[in-house]
Amino acid sequence: MKIADLITWFEEWANPAWCESWDNCGWQIEPGVLEQEARVLVCLTPTLSVMAEAIALHANLIFAHHPLIFNPLKSLRTGEALAEMARLAFTHNIGIYSAHTNFDQVNDGTADVLAQMLHLQAVSPIVPTQLGLGYGRVGMLQPSLKLQELLTTIQTQLRPPKLIFSPTADLQQEISRVAVLGGSGAGFISAVVKTNAQAYLTADCKFHQFQESRDQGLILIDVGHYASERPACDRLAQKFQSLDLDWVQLSQKDEDFRQFSSD
Repeated sequence: MKIADLITWFEEWANPAWCESWDNCGWQIEPGVLEQEARVLVCLTPTLSVMAEAIALHANLIFAHHPLIFNPLKSLRTGEALAEMARLAFTHNIGIYSAHTNFDQVNDGTADVLAQMLHLQAVSPIVPTQLGLGYGRVGMLQPSLKLQELLTTIQTQLRPPKLIFSPTADLQQEISRVAVLGGSGAGFISAVVKTNAQAYLTADCKFHQFQESRDQGLILIDVGHYASERPACDRLAQKFQSLDLDWVQLSQKDEDFRQFSSD
């Protein structure tokens, strides 16, 4: 399958027109690879480590969740990571394509994969955006789990380096309704409360957002940005593998930019 055909297939599923106005979905760098047979490296974040991996594996497309270019560029200068990414992309003829907020909304996107990993039933979006799609997912645990059991399941499935949750939560509380949203989901707390979810799995939550959640009777569970979105990248690589591609692989050089002391 040519890269142009792969992108057409993807955009019929996750239309870049659904991208939020502040976002940057679609081609980040297209150095003239559309007619090439697709050799795809899927990643969460396009970094120099991922680029080096793509070069070593002779990939011609880095397919990322996070955009490479987020804000309007004013300059590209030697020594800057973004400038080096652009230089290497054109030098080695490697395209960079990002599917961000459009991929968040779709079935088998970032939120949907989390819901499937927790085996949520009767799932619906937290914030619907179009027929059957939207941001986040909320559904039922059948059977219900004690909060401690839910936290253990999350730790086992997502393997976050640290898991943070509401400090006053009762670990023996029965949890039957759970909301999930990959990435920075603290801004959706009020919307989650309206779904009657008892617990909310997301990432990048601040101190006072834990307070807000507690005050509204919602157990907030923060697994970190990387752990909450990397599984959807794995699922996307699997979807690509089911197509007639020359080669596709999930990046092994994706980075969680947070480090934790073992002390």
